[in-house]
Amino acid sequence: MRLTSKCQVTIPQGIRELAGLGPGSEVEFQFRNGQVWLEKVATDASQRRERILAALGEVAGSATANREMRTDAILGMTRGED
Repeated sequence: MRLTSKCQVTIPQGIRELAGLGPGSEVEFQFRNGQVWLEKVATDASQRRERILAALGEVAGSATANREMRTDAILGMTRGED
């Protein structure tokens, strides 16, 4: 799929149907781990809360792009601990 001269793209009909997207739907873009994600914006407050908590859970305890390195390891490195 190619971006237009205005950097626009059409979401294929099958994907729109699977995601429940239609005219007037709100979406948001996120950049995670080098990839662009498009998500339907939840209209219900509890759905929005769940989405936020899920996003926080993905990065909790990690202060670097290396998801294997946890906060205690980073602190140990800064303190010169082995």
